[in-house]
Amino acid sequence: MNSVHTVAVDELTVRHRRTVALDAVRLGFGSGVHGLLGPNGAGKTSLIRVLATVAAPTAGRVELLGRDAAAPRDRTEIRRRLGYLPQDFGYYPGFTVREFVAYVAWLKDMDPALVPAAVERAVDRVGLTARIDAKVKTLSGGMVRRVGIAQAIVNEPELLLLDEPTAGLDPEQRVEFRALLRDVGTASTVIVSTHLVEDVAAACTEVTLLDAGRVAFRGTTDELTALGEDSADDTANAIERGYTTALRTHRSRAADAAPAGPTGASR
Repeated sequence: MNSVHTVAVDELTVRHRRTVALDAVRLGFGSGVHGLLGPNGAGKTSLIRVLATVAAPTAGRVELLGRDAAAPRDRTEIRRRLGYLPQDFGYYPGFTVREFVAYVAWLKDMDPALVPAAVERAVDRVGLTARIDAKVKTLSGGMVRRVGIAQAIVNEPELLLLDEPTAGLDPEQRVEFRALLRDVGTASTVIVSTHLVEDVAAACTEVTLLDAGRVAFRGTTDELTALGEDSADDTANAIERGYTTALRTHRSRAADAAPAGPTGASR
C-alpha cells in the first residue's frame, strides 16, 4: 500500500449475492479532485460506500487516511476525518438546516465549541445562509441536496466522498458547486461519483472510469479527452467522446482476453 495516498485499495472485491460489483480493483487517490465515472452498474456506488466505511468489502484491503478500514478503532477515527454524501441521504425533515448540520458535526465528534462557526461556514459555502433557520422539509429538492453537501463538509474533511452530488442542482448551482470542489480539493482528497461527464471535465484533476466492476481508464481529464479526438461522433463533446472510446476499448480488450468455450467462441 502506498503511504502517499489518502486512499489505497488493493484487490478490492465486492459481491452482492451472485453479482460482482467490484472485481479485484487496485486504486490509489491523493489530494485533489478525482472523478469517478462509469455506466449504471459499473461499481461506482459500491466503491464509494466501501470508502465511506458504510459497507464492508468481500475481499481485499482498504487503507484510508493512513489507517486500516477493517480495524474498528481505525474505522472510528477515519469517520471523524471524512465527509460523505450518499446518492440518497437521510435527514430529519423537522430539523432546521442549522440543527441538522450541527447534528452531523456532533456525530463526527467535533469540538462543541467549534461547531456553531463550522455550521455557519459550511452552510454559507453552499449558498444557504438565508435559509439556515428554515426547516429542511420546507426546502426545494435542490436546496436539500445543498444541505447534504454542507453536512459533508462541516468538519472540513481530509477525505470527501460524494455520490451524484449535483442531482437536483440547477446549472448555476452546479457551476458554484464545481468551484467549491476545486477549493476543497486544494487541501483534501475529493472523490466525486457521477454520470455527468461535464462536471468531471470542469472540476476534476484525475478521472477513474469503471465498467462492470473493473478499471477501464485512469488518467487526467486531458488524457480522457484526447482519446476521443479521432471519433466520428459529432453529437458529443470531446470528453464525452473520450469516455465512449475508453469504454469501447476496455470492453474490446476484455472480450479478447475472455477464455474460449468448447467451440472456440468467447463465453
